[in-house]
Amino acid sequence: MIKTVVFDLGKVLVDFDYSIAARKIAARSKIPADQITYFISQSPLLFRFETGLLTTEQFYNEVCAATGYGGQPEEFGQCFADIFVPIEPMVQLQAALRRSGLPAFIFSNTNELAVGHIRRNFPFFANFDGYILSYEHGAMKPDEKIYEIVERASGRRRAEILYLDDRPENVAAGLARGWQVILQESPEKTIAALKHFALLD
Repeated sequence: MIKTVVFDLGKVLVDFDYSIAARKIAARSKIPADQITYFISQSPLLFRFETGLLTTEQFYNEVCAATGYGGQPEEFGQCFADIFVPIEPMVQLQAALRRSGLPAFIFSNTNELAVGHIRRNFPFFANFDGYILSYEHGAMKPDEKIYEIVERASGRRRAEILYLDDRPENVAAGLARGWQVILQESPEKTIAALKHFALLD
């Protein structure tokens, strides 16, 4: 029986687009936006930031060194993090699950700047029982270590956990632990799957 629902954040509850940040950063930098998009979204630098190996200040300094960015840290933080929009059907879905009394957790590969922005701007983010965030634990999905942290934080394991994520490799790691899983391809498909689990009317 499902006792808790674990939500990924990006592409599940909020959509995001790193090119928005890249264009803003490029306006104060010496390299074009397409190069910055790669640098802030796919390079080893982001991995180090999201596993807590770099502080926000160190991340900012490395971006400045690589791109020639000339803005202040506060401006950079706003440019880097203001890339999210809520996926409203999923936000409403999570609220409905909470009203039913089912505990819910956020489980995300993310960083301090992104979480700070979402916490300040999206009220739904406060509506969870706990948060397992990669940068706070030194590990990223699909590393087994961080799935163990979810189990400890929630007090649940195996089929008691229902896990929603948009990345197949992350879902597969949960499935390997006996979790029940939904691969998010669209809000409509996820809502239909939750009805199949008898968690929604």
